[in-house]
Amino acid sequence: MPEADLTGLSILIVEDEVLLRKQLAAELERLHADVTGVGTAAAARQWASEQGLDFVLLDVNLPDGKGTDLLRERVFAAGTAVIVMTGDGDVSGAVEAVKLGALDYLVKPLEPGELPLILARARRARQTARLDEHRRQDAAQTGEDFCFGPSLAAMEQQLQKILAADTRLQTGLPPVLIQGETGTGKTAIARWLHNRGPRAAQPLVEMNCSAVPETLAESELFGHERGAYTDARSTRMGLFEAANGGSLFLDELPSLAPGLQAKVLKAIEDGRVRRLGGNRELPVDVRVIAATHQDLKTMVAAGTFREDLYHRLDLFRVHIPPLRDRGDDILALADVLVARLCRRHRLPRREITAAGRQRLLAYPWPGNVRELSHELERAIVFEEGARLEFAHLLPAATPVPHRPGDDWFNPGFRFPEQGFDLDTAIGRLIQHALGQTGGNVSAAARLLGVTRDYVRYRLPKPGSTRSN
Repeated sequence: MPEADLTGLSILIVEDEVLLRKQLAAELERLHADVTGVGTAAAARQWASEQGLDFVLLDVNLPDGKGTDLLRERVFAAGTAVIVMTGDGDVSGAVEAVKLGALDYLVKPLEPGELPLILARARRARQTARLDEHRRQDAAQTGEDFCFGPSLAAMEQQLQKILAADTRLQTGLPPVLIQGETGTGKTAIARWLHNRGPRAAQPLVEMNCSAVPETLAESELFGHERGAYTDARSTRMGLFEAANGGSLFLDELPSLAPGLQAKVLKAIEDGRVRRLGGNRELPVDVRVIAATHQDLKTMVAAGTFREDLYHRLDLFRVHIPPLRDRGDDILALADVLVARLCRRHRLPRREITAAGRQRLLAYPWPGNVRELSHELERAIVFEEGARLEFAHLLPAATPVPHRPGDDWFNPGFRFPEQGFDLDTAIGRLIQHALGQTGGNVSAAARLLGVTRDYVRYRLPKPGSTRSN
C-alpha cells in the first residue's frame, strides 16, 4: 500500500504528554504535514483562533480541563475535523466527544505509524462530503449517454483516441476543450469522457462558471481559509480539491475574470492549489474539461481570454456541430430522447409519425439538442394522440413518392429572409449520402455524381470546426 501523502494539511496536536506529542508530530511532518503541538486547552484555544486547521488530534484529558469542553464551546471551525485521543478505560469521554462532533476517536497507547493512514482516510471522507454538497447543489447532473450518429462519426473517433491516451497516462491527464453552440451537448460529452475513462470511479465535479458571481468564483474553485473574508466563518474545500483524483468540468470557462483564468492555468500546470486567504499549496491531480460556446481565438485577439490558457487548453479540442447540420441524425436522436422521456414520465413508448419526422427535419433548432428535448417532452405531455405529430412546428410538406428520373427538389421550398448557406447545404447532402452508404466515401460519391476526392475534400478535417 502506498504511503499516505499529507502534503499541505494543517494539523494541531493537543496532548500534554510531551514525548507522545513529539512522536506524533515527527511522523506527520515526515509526510509533509504542517504540524503544531500544544499541551493545554488554553493553548489550543489560542492557536485555533489564529489559524484555520484541517485536523486536530485532541486528548480528552488535559491539565487545565477536558478536551470535550473545546468541542462543546465550538472552539474549532466547522470545517476542521477533530479526532480525539483517550486512555484505555476512558472510552466514555471519547463517545461524548463523537456526540459533540468529533470525527473519530483513538485509544492510547497509540502507534504513531498508524496515524497517517487514519488521517488520509479522514481526508478522503471530507473530500467525499464536499463532493456530495456540490452534487446536491447541482441536481441537474444526470450522467446520461450521448447519442452519436453518422454525422458525428469523426468526433466519436476523436473521443476514443482521447480515451486511449488517458488509459496510457493514468495521471497528469491533459485538459480537454469542448466547443459548440449552446445546447449542443457539451456537458453530456464531458460526462461521457469521464464515465468511460480510467477515472470513472473517481469524482466528476461540474461548475457552470457563468452562473457563479465573480466575487465567489475563486472561493468555489480553490476554497478558502477561515477569516479569508467577512463571511468565511470556517475553512472550506474548493472544487479542485473535491475533484482530486477525478475530473473537473468547467462549463463556460471564458466567463471567469482574467485574473482567475491565470489561477486556473497555474493549477493545471503545477498540479497545486492555494485556498483563498491561505499560504499553503495543496497537491491535486485533476483532469480539467473546459467548455464554451464562444470562439476562443476571437476572444484572445480581443484580449478577453488569456492566450496562455487558450494554448494550454487547446491540446485536446472537440467541436460539436449544431443540430441543424446533423441531417437525419436528428431523427435517431429524437427516437432515443422520446424513449427516455416516456420512461421518465412513466408513459408507454410513443412513435413519431411520418409528418412529425418531416417537421423535425425542417425545423432549424436554434436551441439545438436542448430545444429538441424540450419540444419532445412538451409533445409527450400535451399531445393527445397515440403518436407524436409536432403540429406546432413548421408545417410538414406533402410527401411525394420518389420515382426514377423525378426531380428531388421541392418546388414549395422558400429561401429564408436572412439568407441561405450553400456550403452547409452541400455538407448536409454529403452527410446524408454517407449515412445511406454506411460511411462508404466511394459509394456516396457515386450517389452524388461527383468524384471521391470531392467528397473527401468536403469532409471535416480532424480537429476542424468546419461543419460541412
